[in-house]
Amino acid sequence: MTVKAFVLDTNVLLHSAQSIESFHDNDVVIPMAVVEELDKFKKNSDELGRNARQVIRRLDKLRQAAGKPGQLRRGVPLSAVSASATGRLFVLSAAELGNGEMDSKIREVFRLDLGGDSPDNRILKVAFGLQEQGRRVVFISKDINLRLKADAIGLKVMDFERGKVDERALYTGFQEGHLNAAELDALYKGHGIPNGNRSLLVNEFMVITAEGNSKQSALTRLHADDKLEVIDSNRTNRVWNVAPRNKEQRMALDLLLDPEIRLVTLVGGAGTGKTLLALAAAMQLVLNESAFERILVSRPIIPLGNDIGYLPGDKGATLASWMQPIFDNLDFLLGGEAERKAKSSSRYSVEGLMNSGKLELEALTYIRGRSIPRQFVIVDEAQNLTPHEVKTIISRSGEDTKMVLTGDPHQIDNPYLDASSNGLSYTVDRMKGQPLFGHVTLARSERSELAALAAALL
Repeated sequence: MTVKAFVLDTNVLLHSAQSIESFHDNDVVIPMAVVEELDKFKKNSDELGRNARQVIRRLDKLRQAAGKPGQLRRGVPLSAVSASATGRLFVLSAAELGNGEMDSKIREVFRLDLGGDSPDNRILKVAFGLQEQGRRVVFISKDINLRLKADAIGLKVMDFERGKVDERALYTGFQEGHLNAAELDALYKGHGIPNGNRSLLVNEFMVITAEGNSKQSALTRLHADDKLEVIDSNRTNRVWNVAPRNKEQRMALDLLLDPEIRLVTLVGGAGTGKTLLALAAAMQLVLNESAFERILVSRPIIPLGNDIGYLPGDKGATLASWMQPIFDNLDFLLGGEAERKAKSSSRYSVEGLMNSGKLELEALTYIRGRSIPRQFVIVDEAQNLTPHEVKTIISRSGEDTKMVLTGDPHQIDNPYLDASSNGLSYTVDRMKGQPLFGHVTLARSERSELAALAAALL
């Protein structure tokens, strides 16, 4: 087997500190420009900084294992950092790869369109130089633009796929099927029916129609006892001033209101009702039923662990501008400004809920290290979180806490994530089938007729 040389871009290492151990029996090449870029991130308090520090420590451990100066440029076995790791690691500079005719060719390739001494170009020069030496080179980067440039100069390119899921085949949380009249009758009598040979997962829904009669139907969910049961329509018909407008919204409310399900993910585009449904269920369970002590709402406006920065006012005032979408939904649920003024109870006021401790708005910055017991936690825009960040958040769950993650994998603002590698998609894929987990993908925009039209056509 011919050994390949995998040249890693900085963003790969920032995405996963263990990435250097993912290319079995091959050479892993870290350009010197990447080491310099890692140095810029190492002081960050977010996940990027954590990964940068871990990679630097791994490289230093390899340096120490080598035992003599200059060995990193000649290759050090990766087994020095992990017993299961194979292959070698190299740290190379662009300058040392160029000499004679090859150096002239490199300069010619980069002279016009790739001029300048940017870090990206120096990284590409290392990969190109190795290829000119006759090595089988694969350039690994999560930067689409850099992959395009690498391909244009003749390099084989790949994205780093570890931790990615196939977003085109992402679990939706429901299926459609048919039952005969006897089975449908048993469902409506509350007896349930066995899952049998159906490919349903625990807490997955099935939209059932009667064989030969499409007008006769039932909305069911597979429970942990492996039985399909009709969802409680009385429970989900109206929840805190919100009535579901389609079957997916009814499914979502069924999961949100079920005390046995501790983690719910809602995926959908703008206007599908993800956040509104989560807040409505939270208000019902906290204010009306006292199933939880408070509602905790957060959004990843900034990367997990970063300081929110200086803005005038206290933490609440600082968060207010970032949380305006949450306030908009709460305003709708509480009946609007005019109705709130007519009410005397604090439950009809966002300010009153916050003052009474029933509602808390928190930056994800401060969630690490917390334990969150008996709370209904909503993390909005979760598609902007990495898998590690989602793990950090969910692991904060204390006794009797319910967590809800909402988001749209196709609206990602984090430059290091995409529809397949974000924490929301990863959670859906890894958690499906677990008794404590439920998921629904919402497809229809219900915000307004205009919003639905825009979602469909634009």
